[in-house]
Amino acid sequence: MSTRNTRIVRASPEDVFAVLGNGWLIPAWVVGATRMRSVDAEWPNPGASIHHSLGVWPFMVDDQSEAVEWSPPHRLRLRPRAGLLGRGIVVIDVAPHPEGSRVRMTEEPVSGAAMLLPRRVWRPLLTWRNREALLRLAYLAEGHAHDDAGDAAPDEPPAPTDAEPSGQARADAEKAQDAHDEAAKPDADDPPRGPAHDRGVEED
Repeated sequence: MSTRNTRIVRASPEDVFAVLGNGWLIPAWVVGATRMRSVDAEWPNPGASIHHSLGVWPFMVDDQSEAVEWSPPHRLRLRPRAGLLGRGIVVIDVAPHPEGSRVRMTEEPVSGAAMLLPRRVWRPLLTWRNREALLRLAYLAEGHAHDDAGDAAPDEPPAPTDAEPSGQARADAEKAQDAHDEAAKPDADDPPRGPAHDRGVEED
């Protein structure tokens, strides 16, 4: 079953996607991303990649994430890949909310180390990590909204194109969707759903 985290962000969906569309900001909100190496000129259109590294210096692994879907200001779907650590699909859905935006992040491993471990081991870790990632994303989006408050024309996220992701990324996305659909019902391995202490957190 995929992980799922939701947070209320006090910024518009366009402000959230302005952050998501800037590949160079990935280490600022993705937990574990240590540095950026390059961003494809076509980013964030499907098939384009951002190239970053995971870990803590000097123990880092080169990674890259390919855009599978870019539909601002509603959805971004990524396929991260980190060598033996494996591949996964990350989906960020954004919807308007009375306080700004409701941002939901889901992640489904499709290969690598996580697939060799019981779900009860990796799922809580990914859930806790992505909760922090959404908090960081919220800070950046709210800061972007604040910066634009006095501007007549705030920055807009890049417009989608007809570009397509790679065949492998498309297959991984389908595999992740199948796994998500098959595991729709909660079971005993699910992490506890305790009270939310961070501001803006919504429990699913």
